[in-house]
Amino acid sequence: MKNKGRYGQFGGYYVPEVLIPALEEMDEAFERFRDDEGFCAELERLLTDYAGRPTPLYHSQALSEKVGAQVYLKREDLLHGGAHKLNNTLGQGLLAHYMGKKKLIAETGAGQHGLATATIGAMMGMEVKIFMGATDIERQMPNVQKMKLLGAEVIPVVGASGTLKDAINEALRYWTAHVDDTFYLFGTVAGPHPYPSMVRKFQEVIGIEARGQCLEKIGRLPEVVAACVGGGSNAMGIFAAFINDKDVRLVGVEAAGYGLDTDKHAATLQKGSVGVLHGARSYILQDENGQVHESHSVSAGLDYPGVGPEHSFLKDSDRAEYVGATDEEVLDTFLFMAKSEGIFPAFESAHAVAWVISQAGKFKPEDIIVINLSGRGDKDVDAFIRYRGETIK
Repeated sequence: MKNKGRYGQFGGYYVPEVLIPALEEMDEAFERFRDDEGFCAELERLLTDYAGRPTPLYHSQALSEKVGAQVYLKREDLLHGGAHKLNNTLGQGLLAHYMGKKKLIAETGAGQHGLATATIGAMMGMEVKIFMGATDIERQMPNVQKMKLLGAEVIPVVGASGTLKDAINEALRYWTAHVDDTFYLFGTVAGPHPYPSMVRKFQEVIGIEARGQCLEKIGRLPEVVAACVGGGSNAMGIFAAFINDKDVRLVGVEAAGYGLDTDKHAATLQKGSVGVLHGARSYILQDENGQVHESHSVSAGLDYPGVGPEHSFLKDSDRAEYVGATDEEVLDTFLFMAKSEGIFPAFESAHAVAWVISQAGKFKPEDIIVINLSGRGDKDVDAFIRYRGETIK
């Protein structure tokens, strides 16, 4: 495994010695089953009959008129559970089952990955523990309640910022002591190898579908594919099918928080530097001594000071560009989408929509823009009302 999981200078596995056998076991199982006929057939059945794939590619008239181009939404918000996260949890959960593991652990920020893990744990009859920062528990209570109803134990992580970074730290500590019977179902394309490549594999169904739908519905590929980026799984999932199409712009939208000129953001690829976080070399938010900065976003799922190593590689190779949307732009977009399209986008997904709106007038009327609407925003309604209740007429 020594030279595996590398994207240029990024990736790898920088973990305690005790975790290396567990990662090697997982890597061997993934390589054995990823193309296995029986495994793939069972995963395809679950994605279709349980999760509800394929998800639609929807032409948004309201966004098209506002932006001055043809804007399409890849509706991952319509997937069972309300987000793209189920694609990955079904894949990893099935792999855990094939490996004979009986217990699952996971970290979560916005709660969508935790909810997806609890969902497949209930369906597969596996014990589930979800590590979640205390700050995120408070701002994502609807998802916390759902996880508990599904039978998962939600473990609050206190101290530090009480967000996704801290939940990952605690999950890794727990896994170190329970590697024999427990499978760590990691939620994004970050972390040590094989997670970045494994999560990418299970999420690339988004891009494969979107590419085919563009060719079928429109007759050509889009000019732009946009997605929000925290760790980066939904973006990597849709980017994967377009990476070799050099005329397609790939745009990842990070959390600019209060603004990139402040220290209250989570714009890792725009403001970070190369370092190691959670077992992989990538861009991270850190000071000159390598101490990790606290990140900030109105979106719990993007409130993370790191990013997946393949995104770092795409940035440095100029294949993808990374931009930002502020908290205020996201709140504006949430309300616009609700009132003009009858859609509540997750705060995470609203970042990508907000950036596209900010580019109004910069496209040709015939240009095609595909946005990965990675999750629905039921979980964010209470937060929106706290921030902007007075704007609801």
